[in-house]
Amino acid sequence: MKKGKRAFNGLTLVRVLIYLFFGLFLILPLLSVFLVSFTGQPVNLLGSLSDPAIFDSTIEKFKGVSLDAYQSIITSKGYFNSLVNSLQLAITVAVLVILICVPIAYGIARTTMPFKRTISALCTIPLIVPTFISAYAFILMFGRSGWITAIYQKLGGEGMLIDPYSMAGIVIVQVFFFFPYALWPMVAAFKVSDITLEEASLNLGAKNWFTFAFVTFPLALPGIISSALLIFTVSFSDFGTPIILAPKELNLLVVEAYREIAGFYNWGGAAILTVVMVLVAAFFFWLQTLLTKGRNYGSVSGKPKMQRLNSHSGLTKALSGYSILIVLVPFLAMISIVIQSFATTWGKDFLPNGYTLKHYQTIFTSSLGNIQNSLILAFGALVLSVVIATFVSYFVVRQNAAKLDFVTNIPLIVPGIAFGIALIQTFNTAPLQLTGTALLLIIAYTIRRLPYMIRSTMGSMRAIKQDIEEAAINLGATPLTAAITIIGPLMLPGIAAGSLLVFITVIKETSISILIAPAEWAPMSLAIFQNILRGEYYTAAAMSVILVILVLFLQAVANRLSKND
Repeated sequence: MKKGKRAFNGLTLVRVLIYLFFGLFLILPLLSVFLVSFTGQPVNLLGSLSDPAIFDSTIEKFKGVSLDAYQSIITSKGYFNSLVNSLQLAITVAVLVILICVPIAYGIARTTMPFKRTISALCTIPLIVPTFISAYAFILMFGRSGWITAIYQKLGGEGMLIDPYSMAGIVIVQVFFFFPYALWPMVAAFKVSDITLEEASLNLGAKNWFTFAFVTFPLALPGIISSALLIFTVSFSDFGTPIILAPKELNLLVVEAYREIAGFYNWGGAAILTVVMVLVAAFFFWLQTLLTKGRNYGSVSGKPKMQRLNSHSGLTKALSGYSILIVLVPFLAMISIVIQSFATTWGKDFLPNGYTLKHYQTIFTSSLGNIQNSLILAFGALVLSVVIATFVSYFVVRQNAAKLDFVTNIPLIVPGIAFGIALIQTFNTAPLQLTGTALLLIIAYTIRRLPYMIRSTMGSMRAIKQDIEEAAINLGATPLTAAITIIGPLMLPGIAAGSLLVFITVIKETSISILIAPAEWAPMSLAIFQNILRGEYYTAAAMSVILVILVLFLQAVANRLSKND
């Protein structure tokens, strides 16, 4: 009798509601876009359940199911080239990032190189900058009127030193703004390897370069491979950089998918490109998980009590100089944005012709609503994320809900542009016509960022002993009441850390905002993007500075809280 009563308590209802939420707003959109890739026309699965006319229409569409869309990937020159170009871009960026990061990671982890803290701090700059802003900053530097182009031409060069509107331009921007994603895992990989093996190699007469190549590097190789796969996925899914820099003749999967849905309303084309993006991202995410799962990054000799850092003067100075050169690029990019935001006019000269505050005045008079929208939408996504993540962590840890854990990790393998297209196709018609509403935008943000929140709350959940909860239940509290009043407060450190991460990433979200944000709820990221497209560069620069300052402030708060916790 007691078991039956416990089986249908409030927690069971919450668990069902969470499954319904993910089923409706994650699984159904992905399933719908998969079906559209076969029908070539929008399929309203929800409407088919409630309206006989829509059901008949859906059946008719299924009668026309074909593999034409999939054949077009191979036969259509545009689609096939977009896939090849996207793979080529991601592979190139991944390889270059690893080559660039190995010396920096080794210098931070294993040497006493000068300015290590400063370099480490500067390495965080790319993480706080939305990708389309970094692409715009690159134009300010290397574009036709860029200040580096001006210097290059005064030194006798012709044209542009680097053409930002090219595949090479996209590669360079992604390399210099994505490298921190690989750097810190590689630093960790170098730190855990056993330095006694290196000392043994040196004591046996091996040169430093030989020891690094055949002892140090192989020990860190699993972490390096994992970082390369991560960068591949990030580059392949990136929307902000290609949408700003890719020329019309350069076909890339994310840009083509956006154009198909936003420009031509080609549901079939957008659907097949979405499916391909998800499959490619899923494969490399699986590959990364396979290579890292169960791996021991330590060495067989055990971890030494103390690691002796390499203090070779020539090596440490060389690594420091090299690292400063690398981090200088994103730093100068952000300085360029700041200068542009104060400039009266700036073009074909090293510095602006004058300075003004009117661009910021314009923002706080005409674009204040965009700032408010970003904060409100981020707060809405935050509240929803906290509620869902808290209960998901409880179910996964306490009830071993492996299926729920799997479902909540699906957003990690779905590119933002692909998920946005899936949501548009699913909720574009009755009975749930949510496309163009703030609610769908908040839900999209929530689902995209939930995995980060869940990872944070799950750590706190595992640290809470079950006997505390059982004591409350024995005193008469229901399981749901015990979870809310006892477990919830104890999870606050994890919730706080995850909340700030969600808030920060939602504030700078680009692909989802550009696709589905309604005009009256346009966040800062969408307003900046639209200003760039309209040629309002100075206003776009000023709003970019405000966005970055906001993210920096939130990041500082997150760091302070994590230190205290």
